[in-house]
Amino acid sequence: MRIDLHTHSRASDGTDTPAELVQAAVRAGLDVLAITDHDTAAGWAEAGAAADELGIELVRGMEISTRHHGRGVHLLAYAPDPAHPPLATELERVLEGRQARVPTMVARLRALGIDITEDDVRRAAPGAAASGRPHVADALVTLGVVPDRTAAFDRYLGWGRPAHVDRYAAPLADAIVAVAEAGGVSVVAHPWGRGGLGRPDEASFAELRDLGLSGIEVDHQDHDATTRDRLRAIARNLGLVVTGSSDYHGSGKTDHDLGCNTTAPEEYERLLELTSARATGTA
Repeated sequence: MRIDLHTHSRASDGTDTPAELVQAAVRAGLDVLAITDHDTAAGWAEAGAAADELGIELVRGMEISTRHHGRGVHLLAYAPDPAHPPLATELERVLEGRQARVPTMVARLRALGIDITEDDVRRAAPGAAASGRPHVADALVTLGVVPDRTAAFDRYLGWGRPAHVDRYAAPLADAIVAVAEAGGVSVVAHPWGRGGLGRPDEASFAELRDLGLSGIEVDHQDHDATTRDRLRAIARNLGLVVTGSSDYHGSGKTDHDLGCNTTAPEEYERLLELTSARATGTA
């Protein structure tokens, strides 16, 4: 059984529609696919209909933007009720923050002599719950300013770059509690990737587990073999589920093909058991 628990569609910053994402998963030989768009459940209905038609198991999830000790952390939430008030409030604040910074980013790029408009960004974000940095990056690619998203972030949009603008992210502890209260389970995504080696550490993961964290995404393209071994040991010590996934974004992110990392069936079963316990109030 091949299980990929972290993917994105056009509902956030992927380049496939939710239905196209499911179709691509079937072609890639996946048996289980999680759709985890950033801060939204907007793609669930379309992906669910496609999954039912094609016979693939779909996990409905999202990737929530959070902060922990001043650092950005992404939290994968599986099967929460997105309408649960505390969770819905946090998601709305995050999406508003994404949308609100686009005019400032565009203004900073224009000040650098780049002829880009907010309409260019909107055209790069069809179907997205909110425009964000990846869509600004895609607009820059379309305009011929940069060759790809990576170059856009490296030159203009990444932390410390001239067009970077900060935004709201939910406190990690609050997000974990909100997901649990909404009947979902949570997994910290690629925690030691992108220069974050060693943060959060085992003591921090223990605190987060006690708040309701269920797992750690260990097998991810941003983690080398040593990092994976260390994170797997932490998960084992703390009784946390170990997941693996592609973090697929379609053509928006290279070297993240569907199924390039997968979750072991026994770990997926543990996650399902925890989800069931949360849904029935026995966790």
